[in-house]
Amino acid sequence: MKNKLKLAFCVTLTLCAEAFAQTASSPIDEHIRASISASPVAYVYVSSTVPGGKVNEIRAFSAAPNGKLTSVPGSPFQENATSMAVNGKYLFAVDGYGADIDSYRIESNGALRYAMTTGTESPDNCNVVGQLFLDHTGTSLYGLGYAEGGCANNTYESFPVDKATGGLDIVGNNNANDWLSLPATFIGNNEYAYTASCIADEYWGIWGYKRTENGELNGIVSAGVPKAAEGYFYCPSQAAADPTNHVAISMQPSSFEFPLTPAQLATYSADAEGNLTTTSTRGNMPETSVGAVKDLNMSPSGKLLAVGGTGGLQIFHFNGSEPIKPYTGLLTKDEVDQFFWDNDHHLYAISKTAGKLFVFTITATSHSEAPGSPYSISEPQNIIVQPVK
Repeated sequence: MKNKLKLAFCVTLTLCAEAFAQTASSPIDEHIRASISASPVAYVYVSSTVPGGKVNEIRAFSAAPNGKLTSVPGSPFQENATSMAVNGKYLFAVDGYGADIDSYRIESNGALRYAMTTGTESPDNCNVVGQLFLDHTGTSLYGLGYAEGGCANNTYESFPVDKATGGLDIVGNNNANDWLSLPATFIGNNEYAYTASCIADEYWGIWGYKRTENGELNGIVSAGVPKAAEGYFYCPSQAAADPTNHVAISMQPSSFEFPLTPAQLATYSADAEGNLTTTSTRGNMPETSVGAVKDLNMSPSGKLLAVGGTGGLQIFHFNGSEPIKPYTGLLTKDEVDQFFWDNDHHLYAISKTAGKLFVFTITATSHSEAPGSPYSISEPQNIIVQPVK
């Protein structure tokens, strides 16, 4: 009897060992293994219009180390949000009517919990806020708003953040500018921020702002553009700063007589007083293949520059004041409207026209689309990314 039990036990061990050997030798995708076992590297938030409705919701995703996205518990969050910004602890969102800014605490799993609402009305604005952005410390929130001149001019409204509650104060706004149309981008010292604007390929400007002690942005400088080909002029449309003192700016060659040609990329350097200078010329600025430029965003390292537009998405090598160098071709030919990096070499981008959310893994030497990308999202409006590490 004992011998029979011993034999059965040995057979069982043999079968178990064979099963283990087969399992251990089975081809398992290491990226999938990592996405299951590792902690998320970022949380991704997309405001989108509810199918068949007139209000928005926030879809939240957890990004694995390989870039694969999974829904955060509770997503989608029924918040009528448009533009968004994050500071590590809170997500701030303009409500669907543009009159208020809602604050949400970001939970440990990426879920959102409502904190409070701040009205944006003040004596010198028109109670409408558009795109949001933050300084590097996350203590000053800014909103592109309308002010003065019968609400025809634009301004950056300043909102100091109460880190304990997520509440906002209203400091005021800088001098109104009727051509201001996009958020500003801070260089590494967090003191100076820059923006560019191109309206109807005809009216343009590059402006610099100084951040004061209370967080307000005061206009200090403007900058010129390189000389274009005969019959053309450059219309700067987007700006993105690196971690030191350089700013990439897209340049659209425009003309009242000739067809538009591909946008090019210039680089500017800021001095100690915030003044911008450039050595970019028509001959050393690379051309883009993205059509009309919709967004520009610098990687955390300052070594890669993402450019998106009506014709797709491209990546360029960035090296401070040196000429910008081409890197990739079009990563997608769908229109790409807005995108952000995490701190783990991923770029997250939305296409409003295609209803897609893309994820790419991009380093200085390689690039690929992440598993599961692109994701279908009904009428995406805005995206923001909160790196976890």
